Order: sequence, then structure tokens, then C-alpha cells
Amino acid sequence: MKERIAGIAVKLEQSSINLEYARPATDAWRSLKEELARAKKIRGAKELAPHIDHTLLKPEADRDAIKELCRQAVEYGFCSVCVNPYWIPLAKEHLKGSPVKLCTVCGFPLGADDPEAKAHEAAQAVKSGADEVDMVINIGALRSGLHHEAFADIAGVVQAAEGRLVKVIIEACLLTDQQKIEACLIAKAAGAHFVKTSTGVSSGGAVAADIALMRETVGLELGVKASGGVKSGEEAMAMIRAGANRIGTSSGVKIIGK
Repeated sequence: MKERIAGIAVKLEQSSINLEYARPATDAWRSLKEELARAKKIRGAKELAPHIDHTLLKPEADRDAIKELCRQAVEYGFCSVCVNPYWIPLAKEHLKGSPVKLCTVCGFPLGADDPEAKAHEAAQAVKSGADEVDMVINIGALRSGLHHEAFADIAGVVQAAEGRLVKVIIEACLLTDQQKIEACLIAKAAGAHFVKTSTGVSSGGAVAADIALMRETVGLELGVKASGGVKSGEEAMAMIRAGANRIGTSSGVKIIGK
């Protein structure tokens, strides 16, 4: 697999995509390095809380549901809450004074937004108080071999996020293994901090084989987030063992056994 990844990287570089991204010494990169080190020491689901993005992206989610999400995140020590952009101010209010981060989504769930619209959405999210932005890659552009367009789309969000942590959802269930590798290499080259398996609303979610492939592709420099259908401690630990260091789920309380 290493040879295959290297071959795909060569082809991307031949198409003038520079894969040598110089990672700045920002808080986001330092925090990620620490998180990756902690993830290696996880031995059971009860230790997963600091690696869980406690997620509620359902369209019917209301104020009370968002407030409860935040309460649980603070109580159980989850890494972040992940909410739709509209709910950022409310979540920020209810996370105030806690170490729980505020994550939101961009170009969700299709990834087919105009690049400028995506960048604007990311900038507005940061302005509203988001600490992390989970964006969806332009799936159609990637599948069409339009690698420069996919790269520029991600790079625009990274720039708009102004140093905040950016995760790129590749929607692995819609890609071949070659396209998964391309997506990960492009995300890494564009300055993203993480690659992430799924939106959770497409035809499939996180599977260990995809996590392993994504980890092998990005190495130990980037985070890998498993998201979509992870509902039990056993499933979450399978993702960690495969190479994930973050779990996106609405079942965080159940996963850690509370």
C-alpha cells in the first residue's frame, strides 16, 4: 500500500499540486500533536471522552436539545460539541468557562457549494465563535479528477478559518480506494489538520479499513476522525485501533458507558 500511495502522490505532484505543506507553529497544530500522542495510550472506551466530538446535526434539533448536548459535553469531558452553524452562539454561551471546544460544519452535507460560499461560511463560523470547522470536500470534483479544484476548495476554507482546526470530510463510502488516497493527500497539501470519513447522511459511515487507509496515507502528521454509525464502545475502539484519534458521534454518552 505504501508504494501505491507514493505512486498516487507522484501523479498529483506531476499535476502541479505541491504536497509539501509547511505546517505553521499554531495552537491548532500543537493541540493536534498532543491529541495524537494521547490517542496512542487509549486502552478502553471509558478513556475515549477527550477524543469524542459530541454531535447533533439533525435538522429538527431545537434549543433544548443543543443545551442538553452542551451540558453532557461539559459533564463527561468530551473534546467538543459539533453543531450546525445557526447554533454556534447558543452553544458558545453554554460552553463558556469549560474546556469543551465548539465545532461546526461547512459545505454540509454535499460539499458541492461554490468555493467562495464555503470560505465565507467558514469565516462566519469563526467570527461566531467556532474553534473547529468540519468541511465536506467537493466530492464530484474529486471523482472527476479535478484535483486542483478540490485543493483550492479546501485551501480556501483553511485560510478563512484563520488558524482554527479544519477537518475534511471525504465521504469515503462514495470513493474508490484511489480516490480516498487522493482526497487525503490533497487535504494534507491544502493545510487541513484532519481527514474525516463521513457526513453520516450518505450511503455509508465509518469502517475500520477506511480509517487504516487514511492513517497510512496522511501518516502521523494529521488527525483522522471516524464519523458515521459509530454507536458503541466496541465500534469506537475498533476505529481507534485502526488509526483514528477522534470519534464523531451522537452516542458519546453510551460509548463511554455512562
